[in-house]
Amino acid sequence: MSAITSGQPRIDLNADCGESLTSWSMPGGAEILEVVSSANVACGFHAGDPSVARETCRIASQRGAAIGAHVSYDDLKGFGRRFIDVVPSELTDQVIYQIGALQACARSVGAQVRYVKPHGALYNTIGHHEAHAEAVVRALAELGDELPILVLPDSEIERQAAAAGIPTVREAFADRAYTPEGRLVSRREEGSVLHDPAEISARVVQMATQRTVTAIDGSTISVDAESICVHGDTPGALEIARQVSAALSEAGVEQRSFLS
Repeated sequence: MSAITSGQPRIDLNADCGESLTSWSMPGGAEILEVVSSANVACGFHAGDPSVARETCRIASQRGAAIGAHVSYDDLKGFGRRFIDVVPSELTDQVIYQIGALQACARSVGAQVRYVKPHGALYNTIGHHEAHAEAVVRALAELGDELPILVLPDSEIERQAAAAGIPTVREAFADRAYTPEGRLVSRREEGSVLHDPAEISARVVQMATQRTVTAIDGSTISVDAESICVHGDTPGALEIARQVSAALSEAGVEQRSFLS
């Protein structure tokens, strides 16, 4: 399915949610569910806990947002942003474990997990790491629920998932800078994360209507995405999401889950 159809342009807006932990709260975690059409719910390996996961699933379901399992390397201390050289078979087990835990939380509030979105270092690594991409694909195949996975276009995980018959959904990022090659600029580099809501909103409209985005060097690159992510942990994420949603509406773009 393409982000642009023969009629009104449409796009899914997703955000990372449920990343609060015990007595610590992620700002805007619940409020952002009023804006997005898909919610990537933390499964406890990089953030979140059982109580937060259940409550996030409940709110997402009430507000009509599709629920996705936001799976990660086992890296709670590093917020899932560090590469973990885990044995592939163990990574398969960890992904199945995380999805299963969130499925139980969702079912307990009358909802269901509809897709999978890898987080942080796992997301970036399976873009090029054959063994870890294969481990994630194996987890989805063995789980057998035909859950789609959000992927970076032209990545290793996209190729392996497609070969295994796992549905893939191409994703772009509202608040991250791109290289001229269409990859995300490393968070270690200056300018990798965008913060101006107006600038971000204009970029998202460009992605949704023209299928392009301006790279960090000023060049224009192609972006073929069905879903666009606003990171929930970006400062001001709630206001960014609100302005992005409003800008899409003003541009005549329908905001709607890629599952509908």
